[in-house]
Amino acid sequence: MGTLALLGVLIVVPLLMLKVLLHVVLGLILLPFKLLGGLLHLAFGLAGGLFKLLFGGAVAIGSIVLVVGAIILLPLLPFLVLGGLVWLAIRASHPVVRAV
Repeated sequence: MGTLALLGVLIVVPLLMLKVLLHVVLGLILLPFKLLGGLLHLAFGLAGGLFKLLFGGAVAIGSIVLVVGAIILLPLLPFLVLGGLVWLAIRASHPVVRAV
């Protein structure tokens, strides 16, 4: 039983060392790409955050301008309706002459 365990250890330990060695080598080979990916992720994250902040600010300012404009122009709505009715009445009283 002891010899079987010793034989298993003699097979498993070198395989584990090979696995660790391959992990280290591949990690060192791929390290520049991981660093470049992290840098790009950071750059696009900052650019996206800045764009989101600017776009959100523009939407907020635009909505404030629309609300203030609506509040200012709302009392003028009856005059607009009256002017439209007068315009329709004047237009209806003058028939359009079309040449044949």
